[in-house]
Amino acid sequence: MVANNVACSLPPVSLTPFTGEHQQPYFPGLTRGLVAVLLYWDGKRCVANSLRSLIQSRHGKTFTLDLSSELVTLATRFTDELMSQGLTRRILTLVSEISVTREFERLQKERGLGNEKHRKEVADLIKECRQSLAECLFCWTCQSSLGKDDTLALIGYLETVTAEADGSLDSVNMALLMALLYCLDVTFLEQGSEDRDDMLQTLPLLTEKQYVSAVHRRLVDGQPWKLPGLQAVARMAWALALRALSQALFVLVTALVEFTEGDESLADQALLDGVFLFLTEGVLASEGFAQEEFYARRLHSLITDFLSLMPMKVKHLRNRADEDARLVHMALQMGSEPPASLRRDLDHLMILIGEFYSKGSFGLELALDYWCPSESVHHTSLTGSYLGVALQRPPHKQVVLSKFVRQMGDLLPPTLYIPYLRMLKGLANGPQCAHYCFSLLKVNGNLQGAVTSSPVSWEHFFHSLMLYHENLRRDLPSADSSHYRHPPLRGITQRELDGLSAFLQLLTTIVTWSENARLALCEHPQWTPVVVMLGLLQCSVQPILKAELLRCLAAFAKSPEIAASLWQSIEYTQILQTVKAPGQRQAAGIEVELNEIESSCEEYPLTRAFCHLISTLVESALPVNLGAGLRPPGFEPYLAFLRDAVFLPFPTRAYRRAAEKWEVAEAVLEVFHKLLRDYEPQPSDFVQEMVELQGEQVPSYKPPGYSLMFHLLNDSPMLSLCLNLLEEGVRQLDTYAPFPGKKHLEGSVLHCLCLLDLALQKQLVFMDLLRESQASLLASPLEQLLQGISPQSRRADHIVNIARYLYHSTSNPEVAFQSAKILRHIARYPNIQSRLVGDFMHDQAVSEKLMAGFVECLDNEEAEEGIEKSELEKRVARIRHETQIHILNLLITSLELKAPNLALYLLGYELKKAVSTTNLQDPGVLGCPRSCLHAILSLLQRGSERRSGPVLTRQSPHLAELCYQVIYLLCACSDTSGPTMRYLRTSQDFLYSHLQHLPFVIPGNEIAGLSQMSWLMKTAAIELRVTSLNRQRSHTQRLLNLLLDDQPHSQLTADGETGMEEETRSVSGFLHFDTVSKVRRKLLSVLDAISFSQEVPELLQLDFFERAQIEQVIANCEHVSEHGHTVCNVKLLHRVLVAEVNALQGVAAIGQRPLLMEEVNSILQQVVERNRVRRSLSAKRHALQSWRALVETVLTACPSDLIPADSRQLIIRDLLLDLHDKVLSEDAAGELMPIVAGVVFTLMVHLSQSILSEQGVGLEGKASSGFASIANSALHLILRKLLDFILCTGGGFQRLRAHLYGSLLYYLQIAQKPEEPDMLQTGGSSMWERLTAPEDNFSKLQRENLAIIESYGTALMEVVCRDACDGHEIGRMLALAVLDRILSIDRQCQWLLYMCNSGYLCVLVESLRQDDSALQALLGPQPPLLKPLYIYESKMALLTRVAKTGQGAVELLRCGLVSQLVECQVYDMLPETLVELQGHIGRFQRQCLSLLGRLAGSERARLLKLAEESSSPRDPADRREEMEVAMQQICANVMEYCQKLLLQSSAQAQFSVCLFSPSVAEPAGRDGPRADLQGPSAPCSRVPSLGLVLFLLKNSAADFFRFHQSHRQSLDKLQGLEQLPPEELKELCQAQVSGSGGVDKISSVQRSVLAKRWLVQLINNRAKLLSLCSYIIETCLFVLWRHLEYYLLYCTPSDPKDSLLPNVSTYRARLDDSFSGQSSGVARSLGLSRVSQQDLEQTDVSVYFGESLQRKLLDVEGLYSQVRSRYTFIQALVRRIRGLLRLPKS
Repeated sequence: MVANNVACSLPPVSLTPFTGEHQQPYFPGLTRGLVAVLLYWDGKRCVANSLRSLIQSRHGKTFTLDLSSELVTLATRFTDELMSQGLTRRILTLVSEISVTREFERLQKERGLGNEKHRKEVADLIKECRQSLAECLFCWTCQSSLGKDDTLALIGYLETVTAEADGSLDSVNMALLMALLYCLDVTFLEQGSEDRDDMLQTLPLLTEKQYVSAVHRRLVDGQPWKLPGLQAVARMAWALALRALSQALFVLVTALVEFTEGDESLADQALLDGVFLFLTEGVLASEGFAQEEFYARRLHSLITDFLSLMPMKVKHLRNRADEDARLVHMALQMGSEPPASLRRDLDHLMILIGEFYSKGSFGLELALDYWCPSESVHHTSLTGSYLGVALQRPPHKQVVLSKFVRQMGDLLPPTLYIPYLRMLKGLANGPQCAHYCFSLLKVNGNLQGAVTSSPVSWEHFFHSLMLYHENLRRDLPSADSSHYRHPPLRGITQRELDGLSAFLQLLTTIVTWSENARLALCEHPQWTPVVVMLGLLQCSVQPILKAELLRCLAAFAKSPEIAASLWQSIEYTQILQTVKAPGQRQAAGIEVELNEIESSCEEYPLTRAFCHLISTLVESALPVNLGAGLRPPGFEPYLAFLRDAVFLPFPTRAYRRAAEKWEVAEAVLEVFHKLLRDYEPQPSDFVQEMVELQGEQVPSYKPPGYSLMFHLLNDSPMLSLCLNLLEEGVRQLDTYAPFPGKKHLEGSVLHCLCLLDLALQKQLVFMDLLRESQASLLASPLEQLLQGISPQSRRADHIVNIARYLYHSTSNPEVAFQSAKILRHIARYPNIQSRLVGDFMHDQAVSEKLMAGFVECLDNEEAEEGIEKSELEKRVARIRHETQIHILNLLITSLELKAPNLALYLLGYELKKAVSTTNLQDPGVLGCPRSCLHAILSLLQRGSERRSGPVLTRQSPHLAELCYQVIYLLCACSDTSGPTMRYLRTSQDFLYSHLQHLPFVIPGNEIAGLSQMSWLMKTAAIELRVTSLNRQRSHTQRLLNLLLDDQPHSQLTADGETGMEEETRSVSGFLHFDTVSKVRRKLLSVLDAISFSQEVPELLQLDFFERAQIEQVIANCEHVSEHGHTVCNVKLLHRVLVAEVNALQGVAAIGQRPLLMEEVNSILQQVVERNRVRRSLSAKRHALQSWRALVETVLTACPSDLIPADSRQLIIRDLLLDLHDKVLSEDAAGELMPIVAGVVFTLMVHLSQSILSEQGVGLEGKASSGFASIANSALHLILRKLLDFILCTGGGFQRLRAHLYGSLLYYLQIAQKPEEPDMLQTGGSSMWERLTAPEDNFSKLQRENLAIIESYGTALMEVVCRDACDGHEIGRMLALAVLDRILSIDRQCQWLLYMCNSGYLCVLVESLRQDDSALQALLGPQPPLLKPLYIYESKMALLTRVAKTGQGAVELLRCGLVSQLVECQVYDMLPETLVELQGHIGRFQRQCLSLLGRLAGSERARLLKLAEESSSPRDPADRREEMEVAMQQICANVMEYCQKLLLQSSAQAQFSVCLFSPSVAEPAGRDGPRADLQGPSAPCSRVPSLGLVLFLLKNSAADFFRFHQSHRQSLDKLQGLEQLPPEELKELCQAQVSGSGGVDKISSVQRSVLAKRWLVQLINNRAKLLSLCSYIIETCLFVLWRHLEYYLLYCTPSDPKDSLLPNVSTYRARLDDSFSGQSSGVARSLGLSRVSQQDLEQTDVSVYFGESLQRKLLDVEGLYSQVRSRYTFIQALVRRIRGLLRLPKS
């Protein structure tokens, strides 16, 4: 059956441990079986709650939910079906069967119960199951009645119900009782609702005669119930239902006459069974009663129906009470006991009314139905629950109830006096009710005159009070009298005491709710209640009465006007003795009462009431001059009493009622909390001021906040007790057992935590002021004191105890909130973090609890802005949210500190080993506990799989922002980055799932949305960088596709991975345009979400304050917030402005005070708006910086082949155009421009590089309209926007324009024609062909660029020229470079003309003199920064450019450039020691020559091989090519250097230097220079020989032909690329694609592109190598010819007997002479005589310079040099060398 299935039929416990195992990480410390028990009962609870929700959704008579009619109909139909299948009996059976005790016994046998928390959670679930089931029936009966059988079954269940130990019903039986009461409820008949007739048709009372007879019989004739009072309630409800039916529907109920006539007897039976007493003790006392609004409404209708429907019964009760009162009076007169048969039904009714309405449940003010507004009462609101009735005509029921209240007070017998006052107390509960009750008591006193006034009137009350005071004051003892502690014989009787207490409670209620009553009573000239009550407090009366007096005074003190005078009255009456009379031996006042009377009685009502009074007074007013004249003014005596006499001894006192211990603690701690909360440290607090007292100078008292701070910042008894109380509190809460005073213990703990939190907040200012005052007081930072040793545990566990309260966040959210706040304050101190981690991890069990507590707080899913809830729920939800905020801020603060820190511990990282070795896992995997990281991720992941995106970003924007920040910090930290990103990538797919929902648009909270995106984009940038470095190409590609795609995105597959089609287009997807409609790129969508406009608040309009002074005050109140924003402290500013207003004197100032305060408010509103604007701008700046980081990472760090060049250009184009559009809008904020300029520069760099690299490849088939994929029109648009951006920055923003100038330079670089690869053609095109050739793309773009630049006219010229002449160094250099570039393309010389005419050229020329001194400083031994040198180089480059044109040269001469340069002294500065310089030059030249031997010999092959091995696997060919070109270039440079040295030394060979020795033997070894002198007599010399030159010549000739052949082959392949076989194409692509399978994955089109790119690169390299080889051959031939000419024609050998060692030194000396630049003939003639004959004989070049070599050299000239127009250079040199070799040897 459906009912059985719905009503909690779940699998048995034994089947669920597997589920328990999966859920185990969410329940730390429990085994899977224990978790399964929880889940089992939780499942049952959910089914019961679901059933209740369905029933609540029914169409009915009591309430409606905000649901559609279709849904209501569906729920009604479904639940009707359930009910027809026996739902009621099934629910009642389950409620009977399910019992906590019984279930615990079963679980205990199976070992299914764990620790205290587990037992409590299981018990709570079982109780909630029963409660929800009972509420199902209650909700049903609220909406529609039960049938006959179901009603009888419900009555049958209630017959067996028993009460709790205190006589009250439990919450389940309460719900079922209320279900029966609603079953018998017909009050809807009075309301006249639209569907009243429909309801009548469904009411079994009217439609089923059997229903009425069966219920009537069961209630009248049935067996006695176990609870007679419960039976009485049912009978009373049935009697009232019958009476209501008979009166409202007289025609319809004639058939029910036999039953309706029995209502009187039923009511009498109910009264006999004590119905009102049971309602008071059994129903009102139940915990479940106050938790449901409709319980209160039903009981209200029950009471009011009795009073209105049975007036004769009420009158009978009053008559009976009057008669009983007479009997009691007679018995008292006769001295006998009152008769036992007396009934107190009216007493019980009055007490019930008083108690019920005193609860004031849900703010309904139901008691308004008892008050009929008269004309004398001016009140505009509607009355009672009859909301549609106007004031002038109250409903009949309200008139009857009002009459009952008035008549019960007439001729009131003494026995009813106290119950009547208690009833009035309940009926006065509420702002309007209190006003009506005050008026009633006032009217009662005026009816019959002052002499015979009603006993229930203000006149009678206060007159009696004054009489008591008069009588008791006569017995007032002296301070020394020992009788003070023993009340005299003429005291107050117990009955009088009860009456006074009842009156004082009524008075307290009225003045608490009604401010008008409060002021009227206090200002009454005859009654003077405050004075009389203070007088009574000085008399000898019981402490309980004094407590009531103090509570009443506290109610009066709610008005600040009364509180100020009350303080002085309390001081004057010395209730607490603050002034000791001379000669007085012992104390008096309340301190004596506490220490001697209350302590001996072990009850402390007076102390609690006094604390309550002080608490109220402190909140209302705290006069500074309290007690002035008699003692040092101040609050200190009261604080000392509360601290030393109340708080410090409270743990050691005896308590008759255990809960009172915590009530005392809570009351006194509340006062401390309020005092410290309102205290702001001031410099005056730390100066010891003296006051004159009775002619003596005595030290004045400090403010109470100062005293509390001092005690909390020292190891004082007060701090120790607070910490002990926290330890005791957490120990008690950990038992999870109810105990007396638990609620007050939690309140005490909360106040203690608040005290510590406030002390931590204020201690910085306090300690600073203390240091500045140089007072001799000692104070320690609270965070250090909290690290002290606990005397109980003998461990430093105070902070651990505070953190343990987070474990109780479910039951005590406020305590957990304060705990999190304190921990966040403490976490700011780095020196504490490592100790805290050790303390947290010291005990494994405690450590698990702490971790679970933090996680439990974060896991809470109550949102910041959610559905409409009650005020309590809203407040709790907000507190839970703030707790999450504090924990996340704690993590953020800790992550910024070094390891180990709290954040790493709470987030689950390894602390016993290196943090980077952590292996993060999902909760439960490899024993990994659920950490705060898992909680944060689960918060963020909720809803991320849906289209709407993560729920948290919308519901709790600030919380989501902090979560993203924590994730970013973990990814950005080097230690945690690896484990975190690996876990996010593999287990969570976190970034992809969140980036796909960008941008986050949160209406009404733009700042939080921007901050969320900022942290997420920064994290994504790190991820792209890391995956690129690790070559995780698929991850990088997936993120890039998400960010950059403009195609509609493919859906995710089941496992979240991309489909195959997305993989296949990873490389070539961007190469072609699809016809599919485009979508906005994700990066551009995010940019769209960042609004560049910013509303700025208007200027202040002030009438009284001066704007300049106010602005200065605002600036003084500004500080940097924890988020890095500079904001104004609004509270501080408010305090300063109010103090300024209060300081004004004079009548005029008092009259204008409201206007002044209004202006203060307008200033504060302006400052709040300013703060918001600053936060908004900061968020936009942060978001834009993060967006920039992401864009730059995408373009710079990601592998370039993942984004093809043409797609890259289109992306950059879109980004540039969108950026410029946003920044050039009229309302764009200037604060964002610098970031935009930086992004523009980066984008332009990459655009230029992309286009130039593509031009270098020379792709075929490109349209003539532009370059690659980007058209000229787009480039022109970019240029125009860039120039607009430069101009819109105006005179300021020069640093910003530096980025823009750099961007402009890169843009202009695009139009520079690249050097075409040398194809080694034998002839060039003719002049005519060149003139008639069509204009190429480069020239066209350059011409169009210039036209665009010139269209901006002199405005652009002015900005660039001004920046070139003055400002920041980098900006000047870039502006000069821009001028240089524009002048190079400006054929019409427009810019040059402007520079000349406007004088900027002259300014630049004249500035050279200013640069002179800076340049001279650079030549000193310790030069400063090189900025002047760079600017000088830029200037000289520009002036050189100007001088290249005739007009420019003339203008430079006119500006006096030559004279300026002549006057520069920097050119005259030379090094001091010429010899030292020559030594350096010589050493450099020798090292240069030694390079030849290394690069010409066998070393060359080794270096090439080494280059290949050291290169990465993907580019060995590239690396070898680069190395080969570099070595040839070095050889060419060295040979050119040798040629220059020869030519510089002399134009004639006979005077030339000798760089090489005469030996012509080729180098044989690896080290060429060491083996260049062959033969046995040749010493090991470092002077190179001519053999080395010959060797280089031969190698270069051989290399030439090798390179020439390779060049020809590559050229042929390029020309026949389309005919190349696939294998050869694949081989060519291999050099460009990484990985063995990389080539196979790309398309044939892409292969052709890559092959062509490689071939063009190869051809260019070969052309360069041919050029270098040709040049080396020419220079080698020249050097060889010059040396041979000298050795063979002009050299005279030295004495043959000289050894060669001196000759070597001769060479070296000759070399040094040549290098030193000495060209005197004397030196040369000396050197010539040192060459021996043997040396000259070795100069036999003909052996090596044979015919084959000569032919090769001539072939080189024929193949290559003739193309370069040097027809006979090699040929001439070969001929000359050949001629020299033919000369006869002499």
